Amino acid sequence: MSELKILARLSILTAALAVSFHLPAQAAPSKAAVEAQFEKWVQNDLRPEAEKNGISAKTFQAAFSGIELNWDLPDLAPPGFPPPKDRKQTQAEFSSPAPYFNEDRLKKLAMTGRGFASQYASTLKRIEKTYGVPGSIVLAIWGRETGFGAAKIPNSAIQVLATKAFMSTRKEMFRTELIAALHIIDGGDVTPADFKGSWAGALGQPQFMPTSYLKYAVDFDGDGHRNIWTSVPDTLASIANYLVKKGWQRDRDWGFEVTIPASVSCAQEGPDLAKPLSQWASLGIDRITGKGFPSSELKADGMMLVPAGRDGPEFIVTPNFYVIKEYNNSDLYALYIGNLADRIAYGSGSFQGAWGDVGKMLRSDVAAMQKALERQGYDVGGSDGLPGYKTRRSIGQWQAKNGEKPTCYPEASMIGKLK
Repeated sequence: MSELKILARLSILTAALAVSFHLPAQAAPSKAAVEAQFEKWVQNDLRPEAEKNGISAKTFQAAFSGIELNWDLPDLAPPGFPPPKDRKQTQAEFSSPAPYFNEDRLKKLAMTGRGFASQYASTLKRIEKTYGVPGSIVLAIWGRETGFGAAKIPNSAIQVLATKAFMSTRKEMFRTELIAALHIIDGGDVTPADFKGSWAGALGQPQFMPTSYLKYAVDFDGDGHRNIWTSVPDTLASIANYLVKKGWQRDRDWGFEVTIPASVSCAQEGPDLAKPLSQWASLGIDRITGKGFPSSELKADGMMLVPAGRDGPEFIVTPNFYVIKEYNNSDLYALYIGNLADRIAYGSGSFQGAWGDVGKMLRSDVAAMQKALERQGYDVGGSDGLPGYKTRRSIGQWQAKNGEKPTCYPEASMIGKLK
């Protein structure tokens, strides 16, 4: 290359660098800019979709009057801002089940629940006749979700849902819920001012997401509106209707605390390993109270549940237990509802089996164990570091296969052995 060409290229490069030094730095993201984007999104993106879905212009305008983004909500991903940190916290310890069943809290809820059982006795009787769901179960869910309606629900549901539909980590899900929320307002059951929900967008006293409201909320007080914000009959009947639509079996219990003999493997846990209760009883599994299983239940299916393996209360649950889990997909939640319902209905107390000193392992260690078990062909239900029933029974199967006493729960001593 000639000297002149080299000099020419150097001059071009120098000029380019000189220009670049005078370019303004890219503007840092600001909340004001995001708010402006939100306004455009509401008018140019969301409004046409709402109209396409049959939402009236009057309803849309009323619903979004004065609505701004709520920057205090969790799991937000504002455009132009750094992505949110992963909240899985895989290095953290998973919690022991024991604190979940706070005895003082359960006693207070049970006492209040018994009062409401008396106050709304006729309504609950009518609900039981209509839906086949025990009033104690309905009351327990109501109590757990919003303290029997006492919990403050101050958030504008439209603001929460719109914020999350615009800039959360699950935008599409919340967009669907936002359109459903607009249908609720458009239907005339509630005004925008009274349309209150939680920080997650769950509505009213039963904490229904808007799509669930449209499917399961009912008008049980006969005033022509499905009101889960201030009507107790509508609230209770809507909970019952939800459970029925999810498969609640009339005249069946939720489950029973039991004692499982050492000769019976704890690795028989899970909804896919159901047996008639009479068969479980023939294995020596008895109710911890000493009472036999109800005769009406003996021919029906039940499932073993050992949420802390051998180091905690043990249960035989019915399909209704898994229906309760449809409300909140957690074994502990469903056990909480079952226990609280029994306290309200029968005056019973806490589970008799003690929760052992479990839950002290790092989630990352449990996840590593799950991956090791998967490599050996076990179905652990995913390597999320949380010991669900598939992980618990896989551990029990592995322990038995390797000459160890099955405990069906992650133990630190297994870490080195499971590679």
